[in-house]
Amino acid sequence: MFRNFEEVLSIAKQRGPFKVSIAAAHDREVLETVKMASDMGLITPILVGDAIKIESISKEIGLGEMPIVDASDEAEAAQQAALLVKNGEAQILMKGFVNTSIFMKAVLNKETGLRSGRLLSHMAAYEIPGHSKIVFCTDSGINVAPTQEQKKDILTNALMAIKAMGIEKPKVAALAANEMVDPKIPATVDARALVEMQERGEIPKCIIEGPMAMDVACSSEAAHHKGIESKVAGDVDLFFCPAIEVGNVLGKSWLYFNKAKWAGIVLGATNPIILGSRSDTAEIKLNSVAMACLSCGA
Repeated sequence: MFRNFEEVLSIAKQRGPFKVSIAAAHDREVLETVKMASDMGLITPILVGDAIKIESISKEIGLGEMPIVDASDEAEAAQQAALLVKNGEAQILMKGFVNTSIFMKAVLNKETGLRSGRLLSHMAAYEIPGHSKIVFCTDSGINVAPTQEQKKDILTNALMAIKAMGIEKPKVAALAANEMVDPKIPATVDARALVEMQERGEIPKCIIEGPMAMDVACSSEAAHHKGIESKVAGDVDLFFCPAIEVGNVLGKSWLYFNKAKWAGIVLGATNPIILGSRSDTAEIKLNSVAMACLSCGA
């Protein structure tokens, strides 16, 4: 359990430094994040991209000498950065100043990419003011309307990462509109199926309950009032969302109404992937780097 991102960063630093391959690192904001993480002893970066630009920006911001792999364009930078991870020269892949579609094409390349056989999925972490611990949420950024089998992959991805972070038996709420299984509401059917998969040992060990409405997930009192016996209610580690809209709205509600801090990574590849946005603050980027570092080995 992590109470806040300060703890995430602290533990990641203790376990590090981690080798990170940055695709298209020739960008000031990207290199400033790299400098922060490097100065903290969190990462050892390999900078892939336009070598001249990387060297120039590095001098301007005071980034010390780092390994640089020159690349002629975005596609080559993404491919070379992914290949460094595939070959074991780096543990984490990070997106720099490169179009997301080009970056992901390199990740999914059958020969030089990072395919694992599992579906790629997004996992976010939120530090919500007033809440006792960081909570995780999946999938709110990649899979729009996953099938039952795809949800198995998404849950497996998240559980493997959370366990790598040190949470041995995470508590999972498989969210739906209510606690009753109703064939007319596919989310309830899928939630129950995930519980049964865990009982059969088909997904990593955890405590999962579902279908579960949000009020029960967040409150043991709500569960008691509804007559529901629960080991998860009020103490959820992972909110498992039935569709992208649920995860997206839930996360943004925490950000805007609760002023939460957050981080996000992509899972399901052979190694963690940091797929940030240029609009992300330095804090979000640094938290995401730390989260990816802790999930290494998933």
